Amino acid sequence: MLIDNADKNLVEKKISSEPVFDGVLLHVRKDEVELPNGHKAVREWIEHPGASAIIPLLPDNQIILVRQFRYPVGQVTLEVPAGKLDKIGEDPVECAKRELSEETGYTAEKIWKLTTIATTVGFTNEYIHLYAASDLKAGKIHPDSDEFINVVKIPLTAALQMVETGKIFDAKSAVSILLLAKQVFHKK
Repeated sequence: MLIDNADKNLVEKKISSEPVFDGVLLHVRKDEVELPNGHKAVREWIEHPGASAIIPLLPDNQIILVRQFRYPVGQVTLEVPAGKLDKIGEDPVECAKRELSEETGYTAEKIWKLTTIATTVGFTNEYIHLYAASDLKAGKIHPDSDEFINVVKIPLTAALQMVETGKIFDAKSAVSILLLAKQVFHKK
């Protein structure tokens, strides 16, 4: 996003940057910045390669979600299929297709972009590209070796209610469900 002239007084300038931790998925950095008022501050943040998510829509307005245990929150969640971009420059739609196939077994004839979200702008540069898919063909699930997933079909209306009541609280899933519901139920 471009910085508007009216916002130039908000911009922080990087003075230095150093790696703090380099893991398999996450890379933590510690930067020293100059604030708009000339003072210095430290910004710790997580560098992330980005990801794609895809919400499969069946002809009867059911969607396909996945249930999986998420260690950081200590519970099983209900989510749209998703995964990180595997390499720099990977086409996000190709990532979405791969995750759809791996996590649900489905392939899609029609895929369209819903939006792109920045997940947590206060401490990571992660963007997730959100897609929807229809004209689906069933296949065999083939998740990564460290993924344990249950595939679930639920009516889009029920998923929407689960977002509204906090039963679906994963951000990429909530946004995907809300945007798809808007398209499906508010067609002109």
